[in-house]
Amino acid sequence: MTEAETTPINGLDWVQQRSIGALAERMGMEFVEFTVERAVATLPVEGNTQPVGLMHGGAYVVLGESLGSMAANLYAGPGRLAVGVDINATHTRSATAGTVTGVCTPIHLGRSMTVHEIVISDDQGRRCSTVRITNMLRDLPAQAPTV
Repeated sequence: MTEAETTPINGLDWVQQRSIGALAERMGMEFVEFTVERAVATLPVEGNTQPVGLMHGGAYVVLGESLGSMAANLYAGPGRLAVGVDINATHTRSATAGTVTGVCTPIHLGRSMTVHEIVISDDQGRRCSTVRITNMLRDLPAQAPTV
């Protein structure tokens, strides 16, 4: 049985228990919705810009990878781990102020692989970046007995 079939009632609780990671915290990322079918997080533009004041393309990718990897791990379920094997991004607009929002939806949820698309938009709802991430699902190694 996959986690998709036993998703916690509040996926945000699952995110809090797991942690979003030091990089996401440092960048100011906030998860606002989290299920296998849809995950949403925001990121402030301030503090995540290039020297010329535009949102850094790498910040879009961090937002996309955080959403896609976390969603894949939720889907993978207990005893399994999602590991990223491919990510790509197309930046079509540059945010210069406010907040960007990433909306992550699955393209493929399989037994051994997931593919997610993350659409990142500015405060006016204009698409700034489209990220696609592929994760391989692996079984966690069995714990060695303690002596």
